[in-house]
Amino acid sequence: MIFKQLRENMDVKDAVFNELYPPNIKAAAERHWTPVTVARMAAEYLVEESGKKVLDIGAGAGKFCLVGAASTKGFFYGVEQRASLTKISRKIADRHNITNVEFINSNINEIDFSDFEAFYFFNSFFENIDTSNPIDDSILPDKNLYDIYSGYVKEQLETTPVGTRLVTYWSKWDEIPRSFDLVDSACNGFLSFWKKIY
Repeated sequence: MIFKQLRENMDVKDAVFNELYPPNIKAAAERHWTPVTVARMAAEYLVEESGKKVLDIGAGAGKFCLVGAASTKGFFYGVEQRASLTKISRKIADRHNITNVEFINSNINEIDFSDFEAFYFFNSFFENIDTSNPIDDSILPDKNLYDIYSGYVKEQLETTPVGTRLVTYWSKWDEIPRSFDLVDSACNGFLSFWKKIY
């Protein structure tokens, strides 16, 4: 029902969408998973033409990819280091027959960005420097990792072609090369729409 509503461009409340998840994952939703309205805005910008391959850098429980796949004609790939979250995301996609989404259990620095055409980033590395509300206790915070991952994303984005689209949400912009221009923003400036200009 939820995905049918998304396909038909109907509003879906976060409280309803989050019921797809087990209690411990649902509990982390407000802080860690992209709100449905934000996911839809981001996906619409990133998929400016049918078939665009979008990478979610740190997919968590897969909410952005699931919403994007249901509400656009793009292909969504979520990379996530926690195998447990990747498993949940795949299960939801399979159960609801969402075929234009794939979840990859891997670290971001093992992903080649040239395989994708557009990118979404909801500050997934921030958990390495903010210990106030962890997703779980499987990943130990490490300031070094924040710098390593942010640096890797910046390097990879630098190699993308002119015209590449990027959306960031609650980002410190540490991972954005100067070759990307801020095109627009929403959500009081927390949601930023970028395009590579050189």
